Amino acid sequence: MITTTSNSPDANFASDVRVIGLVGLAHGVSHFYHLILAALFVWLKPAFNLSYAELGLLMTVFFVISGVGQALAGFVVDRFGARAVLCSGIFLLGLSALALAHAQSYTALMLGAMLAGTGNSVFHPADYTILNQRVSPARVAYGFSMHGISGNIGWALAPLFMTYVASHYDWRIALQCAAVLPFFVLLVLFLNRHAIRPEPLKKPVPGQPAGGEGTLDFLRLPAVWMCFAFFFITAIALGGIQSFASVALVKLYNMSLPLATSAYTAYMLASAVGMAAGGVVGARSKQPDRNVAIAFSAAAVLAVLLALAAVPAWAAVVLMGAIGLTSGVAGPSRDLMIRAAAPKNATGRVYGVVYSGLDSGLAVGPLLFGALMDGGHPALVFVFIGLFQALAIATAVGVGGKTRAVALQKA
Repeated sequence: MITTTSNSPDANFASDVRVIGLVGLAHGVSHFYHLILAALFVWLKPAFNLSYAELGLLMTVFFVISGVGQALAGFVVDRFGARAVLCSGIFLLGLSALALAHAQSYTALMLGAMLAGTGNSVFHPADYTILNQRVSPARVAYGFSMHGISGNIGWALAPLFMTYVASHYDWRIALQCAAVLPFFVLLVLFLNRHAIRPEPLKKPVPGQPAGGEGTLDFLRLPAVWMCFAFFFITAIALGGIQSFASVALVKLYNMSLPLATSAYTAYMLASAVGMAAGGVVGARSKQPDRNVAIAFSAAAVLAVLLALAAVPAWAAVVLMGAIGLTSGVAGPSRDLMIRAAAPKNATGRVYGVVYSGLDSGLAVGPLLFGALMDGGHPALVFVFIGLFQALAIATAVGVGGKTRAVALQKA
């Protein structure tokens, strides 16, 4: 189990709230940047004469770079501390938006996406290390809940902000405006740097790896790789929702783009509400894997129902919100599931490797769903979303079983 340096939960309430708020603010920026390109697909497609598959490839490159970098960032966090790594990632996000705003070719867009992916790679290992080190054990589930909520708020705001600015001014100006956000957050973190200070780094014992005892031992744990598989599978579904759900709804339900964008926003906002409820569920439950299984079962059924196009357009918006709500409930339990599977003193490494599954899935998703859209199959977008959500249930149950078995052996 992961330990923290916090003492009495009551005595540390203000400190816990401050840390959760700062980490959540940074995480919101990360998720906002997941979609600064996807939100501009309508403008980028004619500006650079691109296909849906080429647009999807931009997202794939972003998440491939982020996924590889995330696995490596976990080791850097454990070695040098989470605060410095987190701030460096935020700085790179700001630079990436400026680079994308001045892109004159598809190659330049690709390079900007790579830079953004590098910046995005640090957040999960750094964020979860700070939360586990600086938040009281009694409140860590609520910290995970707010972490997820802030990410969903970033996902919800990005399409609204980027499309509004691009519609009224220009897509390049939208990217320039987006560049302001990470630099502002970087200033906030600097002013509150003491609150998110890292634990004192242990000096390596002569003859022992710098990362601590058994630096790579955690890779032998089946539960860690099941967590990776869980994130990979669910992220494929999420990649479809983020990149092509709005376009698919336009074609499937013959609705306007603003209404389809509202459906995506409903998904993200409802997911944030679900995560708030999921924090309470996670704090009171000792079997987070079962919470995840129930929530994703409901989400999968709703996604298939949406694919049938048997409801009016306004009801499709409601269904998108319901999918987001049920998926959101699973969020805090998912993070508690990983926390239980992580060995002591390997927080950054475990979260880095496990969450690289998220980026890997988000890299595959846009390619798969872009191909479905190019083939004229908008209904299959939602069928496959439901399918991948259903497949994730087996991995969640597997993680819970492995973790409980290890706990019984140690008892």
